[in-house]
Amino acid sequence: MPATFVVVPLWQGSVSARAMSLADGAAAILGDLPSSATVTVDVPVEAGESLGTGVHRYSTIVRVRDAAAEALERVPDWALTIGGDCGTSVAAVAHAVRVAEGDLAVLWLDAHPDLNTPETSPSGGFGGMTLRAITGEGAPGLALDEATRVAPARLVLGGVRAIDDEERRFIDEHGVSVLTVEDLSDPTAVIAELEATGASRVFVHVDLDVLDPSALAGLSYPMPFGIGAAELVSLLRAVAARFPLAGAAIAGFTPANPEAAVDDLPTILRLVGALTSGDRA
Repeated sequence: MPATFVVVPLWQGSVSARAMSLADGAAAILGDLPSSATVTVDVPVEAGESLGTGVHRYSTIVRVRDAAAEALERVPDWALTIGGDCGTSVAAVAHAVRVAEGDLAVLWLDAHPDLNTPETSPSGGFGGMTLRAITGEGAPGLALDEATRVAPARLVLGGVRAIDDEERRFIDEHGVSVLTVEDLSDPTAVIAELEATGASRVFVHVDLDVLDPSALAGLSYPMPFGIGAAELVSLLRAVAARFPLAGAAIAGFTPANPEAAVDDLPTILRLVGALTSGDRA
């Protein structure tokens, strides 16, 4: 079944000075998606309050997570979620777990592991806590429950280049698979790690900062020595050919202006094409 595109222009999970540009990035991508297969989730304009949770803008992030979950409930099969910041992947993974009936691995392609908690985050930005919430740990209303959380043994991280102390502790304690940028250039190595999880379906999260800054200008947190665009497209095509995807997400597009968005869109649309290239009944 073809993908349904769910656009969630969430920016409140980012603490970047360019955070609000995440909504512009989502809108730019939306303009090139098929309207008949696309659902847009409204994001409130207000920043929101932390309400003592340690998560900046918590109240709005929870509202958007609930709205995204409601939209995803109406998707008959798998969805490609377009952010916005990485927090959009929480509801998307919960939906993918249901699609896969629990038989799910998560491939997290990101310059950051996003494995902090409200207590350990150096910034308070939910984007840096997203994957930890997917494992079931974090603020109430954001962390996935027992029925939808993903065990650390089912995670494969790829392209991470900035790891905080707590994230390193979590990775080491749980033996989370971590692949370097060089590893990502060999799709067979990535597929082998996903096969080792024992899952038959996969959710793929792509934070665009996994790319080298030379490949894309519109990045909130550009980090050198990332993967090239052609290599990432090849990897995504290989994963989609090997596993039926139960869901996917693209996050982190922050164009400086509309003209810059136009320059970056061909690369992003190649990633969309790669994620939707797998055969499905």
